[in-house]
Amino acid sequence: MSGKEMLQAGRVDAVNINGTCNILDVCHEYGIKRLVYVSTYNVVFGGKEIISGNESLTYFPIDEHVDPYGRSKSIAEQLVLKSNGRVAKKKDGTLLYTCAIRPAAIYGPGEERHLPRIISLAKMGLCTFKIGKANVKTDWVYIDNLVLALLLASMGLLDDIPGTEGKPVAAGQSYFISDGSPINTFEFLTPLLESLEYDTPKNTMEVHRALFLAHMISFFYLMLYPFLNRWWLPPPFILPAEVYKVGVTHYFSFLKAKQELGYAPIVSPREGMSRTISYWKDKRSKDLEGPTIFTWILVVAGMVTNFCVAFLPCYGPLAWLKSISLFIFRSVSTIRLVFILAVAAHVGEAVYAWSLSRRVDPANSGGWFWQTLCLGIFSLRFLLKRARRNSS
Repeated sequence: MSGKEMLQAGRVDAVNINGTCNILDVCHEYGIKRLVYVSTYNVVFGGKEIISGNESLTYFPIDEHVDPYGRSKSIAEQLVLKSNGRVAKKKDGTLLYTCAIRPAAIYGPGEERHLPRIISLAKMGLCTFKIGKANVKTDWVYIDNLVLALLLASMGLLDDIPGTEGKPVAAGQSYFISDGSPINTFEFLTPLLESLEYDTPKNTMEVHRALFLAHMISFFYLMLYPFLNRWWLPPPFILPAEVYKVGVTHYFSFLKAKQELGYAPIVSPREGMSRTISYWKDKRSKDLEGPTIFTWILVVAGMVTNFCVAFLPCYGPLAWLKSISLFIFRSVSTIRLVFILAVAAHVGEAVYAWSLSRRVDPANSGGWFWQTLCLGIFSLRFLLKRARRNSS
């Protein structure tokens, strides 16, 4: 989970705690025998360095979690594990066996939480700095490796395997799952961002400064709590839990999963990233491309300012803006002519973009028209680049 959802305590608890309780009740009601819970590193990690941690680590104190997500996942995991060995309602001897898989940050084709948000920020030009030192390392897990771990965990809860006695090996257990290759988050993401032709962060921000920024952003969004579900409210730039995730070393051993479940990654980090890059390059080729948010602000603000100076009375800041414009263009009529020509150019470019996109990218022709109408050549150049790519 990431973004605005992490701040919605009621919604998070309803899904992670109440939803888990509902699942446990259904298992009890209908005599379900096996339940594998997908947990998170956050049940033991809360901002303090962990190097090659294992399942012997105690839960991070519930009241010290920096966000509702980590707290709710910790509660839910403990509920699941404490339900291990629970007798079914029918009293026919059926027992519920449970275990928890604690995956690292998940990546791969179709992953909808981590990478889409990161790539969206990079597309807007907002991935401007790294957090923490270069030697900070964290875990990632490719989606196929996680699926393998879930299947093995389910098999580890079977109680009818010939030659085995007593409770299943995975019953009541938790397991850390990763690719087994700790790496700095920004180093990990660089090949992906570069392959998509996005700028990679060059500057570095210390963790305590990033935390201050994240707390300020979190406070601002909490003031807008009733509107967190609204489409017009963009996701927060960064939150405290995310600062800890990328800025503090924490990685874990999957030795227990290897010994008890037979887990070993079937896809290497190199292959996993290669597949992820192919997926996102294909996805990008079908999506509407455009400039950074800074270009949007400059172009739109420039057009609005030009209109105000050309046609509105001079009050407040408009007076000195008009003075500057008159110094450059010498007359109001020239300012108005510049604005009219700029609008005409945007309209002409938008019509051309619509016509070209119907051949090059018909699924997004409407988007290309409106974006080019707003941004002119700054949008059209992306479409021309796509046309050249398609023709080569």
